[in-house]
Formats: sequence, structure tokens, C-alpha cells
Amino acid sequence: MPIVPLPDFGPALPEIVLAIGSLALLLIGVFLGERSTRLVSWLSVITLMAVLALCGTFGMPHRLGFYGMFVTDAFAVFMKMLILIGSAISIILSLHYNEERHIDRFEFPVLILLASTGMMVMVSANDLLTLYLGFELQSLALYVVASFDRDNARSSEAGLKYFVLGALASGMLLYGASLIYGFAGTTSFAGLASMFEHGVTPSVGLVIGMVFVSVGIAFKCSAVPFHMWTPDVYEGAPTPVTAFFSVAPKIAAIALFIRFLVEPLGGLLAEWRQVIVFLSVASMVVGSVAAIAQTNIKRLMAYSSIGHVGYALIGLAVATPDGIRGVLVYMAVYLFMNLGTWAVILCMRQKGRHVEAIADLSGLGRTHPGLALALGIFMFALAGIPPTAGFFPKLYVFLAAIEANLVGLAAIGVVASVVGAFYYLRIVKVMYFDEPVGAFDRPFATELRWVLAVAAVITFFYVLVPGPIAGGAEAAAASLFVK
Repeated sequence: MPIVPLPDFGPALPEIVLAIGSLALLLIGVFLGERSTRLVSWLSVITLMAVLALCGTFGMPHRLGFYGMFVTDAFAVFMKMLILIGSAISIILSLHYNEERHIDRFEFPVLILLASTGMMVMVSANDLLTLYLGFELQSLALYVVASFDRDNARSSEAGLKYFVLGALASGMLLYGASLIYGFAGTTSFAGLASMFEHGVTPSVGLVIGMVFVSVGIAFKCSAVPFHMWTPDVYEGAPTPVTAFFSVAPKIAAIALFIRFLVEPLGGLLAEWRQVIVFLSVASMVVGSVAAIAQTNIKRLMAYSSIGHVGYALIGLAVATPDGIRGVLVYMAVYLFMNLGTWAVILCMRQKGRHVEAIADLSGLGRTHPGLALALGIFMFALAGIPPTAGFFPKLYVFLAAIEANLVGLAAIGVVASVVGAFYYLRIVKVMYFDEPVGAFDRPFATELRWVLAVAAVITFFYVLVPGPIAGGAEAAAASLFVK
């Protein structure tokens, strides 16, 4: 028998380190018991930051591993860094909240690490099998954390809804992958790309398979009409879990969308662009209009996230280096302005009880001027108002759409942005012009204050130093189009 050489593990070194770290922290938690929760949480943050440094040090060159099923390049490194930062901040946000709600268990940060491992595998997928492996590893951990407050009926309901609909999405993705394999004869992204380079006419079955896989990914990034789980899960899950759901899984899903469609299926641009344009328009319209009627700030942020996915998908529909750069900048900026907003929501406590109504922010500018200033910055950024960081990624994707003759799509995006600005500015009006209804409990947790400060500074002063994010995004986007 011929000897099969061992696969190259080097490209997956960050994922391997993160997986081993997750198992080591799980053992620490088991031996030390529940009193180890804060220790395991901070060790998890340190592990994520170590893997972040590892990605930046060893991950930039284009390399294939696991017999070509796993790829690392500038695009993968950029998106993995965002995922790791989002996961680390989410664990930090959970520390005080979980202790206060008596759900501070060491399994929580370990599950976040395992979910992050799955997301990183998704970003580096170079084969349909790797794609599905990362997809499921992420999903299984997310099902558990969604219902982590198991004594709370709303949290259990959120976990159940997410599990049922997530299982449906996984089934659709797997069915689509099987169709692609059946009609193309390969699961390799490189194999699919080479088919279209040689002028092979795609079969109807292959196109249908591509649509089914896209549906599974669209579920994970809450694109309409596969968004139905988002408001209920955002409202019912523990708030730090909702903060995590709003950034890291979305970044991973958008990255997977780009990896799956731009590289192997670039020859099917005319077919899949129709799907992405529909998802983008539907998400922008539903996200902007449905949020207007919301009175619960967690549900409002759910519809806000749906709308922002729609804006990001404009860049994917363009499918040029400029369009993809816009998407990457969008996800980087969205990470900070969104987590900053969730840090403010975690500060919303009155008489030891967390409150979630938008009306509870009334008069915040007088009772907590610093907190109101931070939330005001995040609201202006989410609305895309200059000079905050939220303005620039929208500008990038709109300009890229116009250059690609998708003027109608850009116009719908501008109109949706104007409509969406209404509910963001309404929060600013409630904070500064309505009468106070009661001050929030003090003091705010130290971790929350630090996250708020860093997120607000990055969001407001991005215009002064855009280079690290914009330059990294440009290099990452260019790496996808190098043949």
C-alpha cells in the first residue's frame, strides 16, 4: 500500500492552539469547580489574544493545509482577528452579568472558545467538507450558550428556537453541498473554480446546490427572509450572549459567504449575484422598517443587525476588490460600534434589575452624561453619520456598487440608511430631551467602563487613523483575487 503523507498542520496552527486551549481550560474548570469561573474566563481572554498574535505572526502568506481542504491567507487572517477580538470582548462583558444572574459557570468561556474555533475553520474553508465541519462546530456551541440561563424561560425558549431553525439551516446547507458534489464531481473549492475557468456550463443542479448552501449561510448572518430567529433569540438569550451573537458569528458567516461565492463560484457571478441582491435589499428594507416599531432595545438591535447585514451584502454583490474591501471595513467597524452599544445595554440596571425598554433611557444625558455620550456616538455611527466610523464603510460599499453599475442597489441602500437613522436618532432624543425616569445603578462594572471607552474612542476617532483597518481590509480583499 502507498504511504499517505501526513497533512500540513501549519496553516491551521491557530485553530489547533485554540482547540487545545479550550480543552485545557475545561480541565481546569473541572478540577477547580465553579469557583474557577473568573479565572477560566480571563485565561480564555488571554488564550484568544495569544491566538490573535499567532494569526498575525504566522498567517499572512497564502498556504494550503490538510490536502488542500484548508487555506490561510490575508483574508482569513483579517477576519479571524475580528472574530477573536469579538469573542474576547464578549467574555469580558459576561463577567459581571453572569455573576449577578448566578449563571457564572466555567463552561461559558470554554463554549465561546469552541464556537470561535468553528468560526475560524469556516473562514479558512477550502472545501465543502471543511465548510460544514466549521459550520457545525460553531453551531453546536452556540445552541448551548443561547440557553445558558437555563432557569429562565425566555433563555430556554431562545435556545430551542435557535436550535430548531439552526438544524433546518444545517440540513439545507448539507443538501446543497451534496447537490454540488453530485453535479460537479468535487467538493474542492479549487476544483470548482477550475471547472468554470475551462468554460464548463453550469448545470441547473449545481446552481440549485449553490442556492441551498447560500440559504444555510444566510441563516447564520440573519439575512432576510432567514432572519425569523433573530429578534426572539436576541431578546431571550442572556445579554452578553446576544452581544456575542451580534458580532462574531455574523463576521464568520459573511466571511464564509465571500469565501464560498467569490473564489470557487466566481464563474457563476451572474447566477449568485441575483440571490445576494435579493438578500441585501430584503435585509435593508426589513431591518430599517421593522425596527421603527420596537420598544425593547434588544429587539431593536436585532433588526439593526439585520439591516447592517444587508448593507454589507452590497459589497459582496459587487464582487470586486473594492466591494469586498468595503465589506471587510464594514465588519471591522461594526464590531466596535455594536459591542460598545451592548456594553451600554449591560449598564441598564435599576434597583438591581436589568431593564431593556428604550423608555428607560429617558434623561440619560442628565443622570449619566458619560454613558449618554458613549451611546450617542454609537447611535450616530450605526446610523452612518459622519465623522463617526460608521459612515465610511457605507460610503465604500455604495461607491463600489455604483462603479459596478448596481446603481439601484446603492440607491435602495441610501434610502434604507435614511429610514434607519430615524430609530437611532430617536434614542438620542430620548436620552437628551425626555425627562429622567430614574437613574441607573452605580457603580458600573470596571470591565464595562473599559470596553465602553475603547469602543467609543475607536468609533469616534477612526477618521483620524483609518490606516490599520482600511489598509488591512484592502490587502485581505486583494488576496482573494490573486490567481
